[in-house]
Amino acid sequence: MGEMAAMEILKLDPHHAGACVFLSNVYADAGKWDLVQGVRSSMKEHKIYKPPGSSIVELNGVVYEFLSGDRSHPQSDRIYAMLDEICKTLSLKGHKPLTKEVTFDVDEEDKEVCISQHSEKLALALGLISTTRGAVIRIVKNLRICEDCHSVMKIVSEVYDRVIVVRDRNRFHHFKNGSCSCLDYW
Repeated sequence: MGEMAAMEILKLDPHHAGACVFLSNVYADAGKWDLVQGVRSSMKEHKIYKPPGSSIVELNGVVYEFLSGDRSHPQSDRIYAMLDEICKTLSLKGHKPLTKEVTFDVDEEDKEVCISQHSEKLALALGLISTTRGAVIRIVKNLRICEDCHSVMKIVSEVYDRVIVVRDRNRFHHFKNGSCSCLDYW
């Protein structure tokens, strides 16, 4: 059904990036990696690009933007050290990375690395190393927050005693004391 819907949208607008990405994800969910590759190749051939996921965080009047896996920030080493600390803390709290949304044909370990470096987690790590306990960290995400990042934000808000506000494409998420204002419905 998803394939049919995407194909109908593509009939109306053959360069609709969202429909192409959706179709690719439908194929990935079904494990049809050859079709995923076909869609991605077609996108490249027709110069159809989806905007990359990015997150911004404002700290002390300065706005910082991150892409997934970004290492361009001058404090990149400290940011990734904080990410490692967060991952250890999450593990101690029983959190298992939620990799089902990773639509690449790679092993589980690579999927975990991929989601551990999402842009909102990088923004969060910078916020944690740049603010004091109890401070509010505000992040704006240009796409929808994934399930794993949502889960991580809840745990971090509790463990690190922070209020975290994430504005994603659909809504505001207000994380405090281990819960979210959306009641896990987003």
